[in-house]
This record gives sequence, C-alpha cells and structure tokens, in this order.
Amino acid sequence: MTTHDDSTILLFRNTMRITEGHLEGFRDAIAKAVAFVQQHGPQLMVETFVDEERMLAHSFQLYADSDAVRTHWQLADPYIQEVMEHCQVEHFEVFGEPDADVTAGIRSALGDQSNLTFAPRLAGFVRFTPEGGPALAE
Repeated sequence: MTTHDDSTILLFRNTMRITEGHLEGFRDAIAKAVAFVQQHGPQLMVETFVDEERMLAHSFQLYADSDAVRTHWQLADPYIQEVMEHCQVEHFEVFGEPDADVTAGIRSALGDQSNLTFAPRLAGFVRFTPEGGPALAE
C-alpha cells in the first residue's frame, strides 16, 4: 500500500564522522533522538547504522514531503543538537526534490562543513503495512 504522493517523497542519507572518544555518547544521543521521532516525528522511516571501525554513522530518513521535514526540524532540534555534540556531518545526500525553503534550510544547517548532493527522483514505490511497519514477504 502506498501511503503518500510518491512525487514528493524525500530520502535523506547523512554520513557522520563520530568524534574520537564519543562513540557511547553518540549511541546514546541517537537512541534518544530515534525514540523521540518514532513517537512524535513525521518520518515514514528512520534507520541509523554505525561502522565502529571507521567511526562513521549512516542515517537514512524517509519523508512524505517538504512539510514533513519542516515539522521534524521544529520538533527534534534539541535532539539533533545533542547528536551533533558527538559527530560532524561528512556527507549529506538528498534524494528527491525538496522545496526551496527546505533546500535553503539544509544548505544553511550544513554550511561549508560537509559535502551536500541532490538527486531528483526518477521512479520507485514504498510499501507499508496499515500499522505503519514495512511490508514483509510471506
């Protein structure tokens, strides 16, 4: 079941360099942030992966549209700030086409500290169960 207008979907991939000595603090901050957005955030999906050997983390967030991104920013700013105490963004990838306001907000938040790329959507789909979880093959 598709739960949104596929033409407005946005997928963010954030690659973060974890500060030396901050791995546990990073893990705790991410756990709190994800728990908060799971309960209150507009994201359709959030997944974070850690490569301890390289001290990199990769966060994927799926949004229905630019309004959902703005809502996330308003709700989760304290959690985002806490995560950023333990890392630096190395690369931020935007898949889809956010509106001008969200594009400007991303550029402003990242400044010159990291590599930022945009890739417009070509085609695809998302399946979710009515309960909001991923559809599983039977």
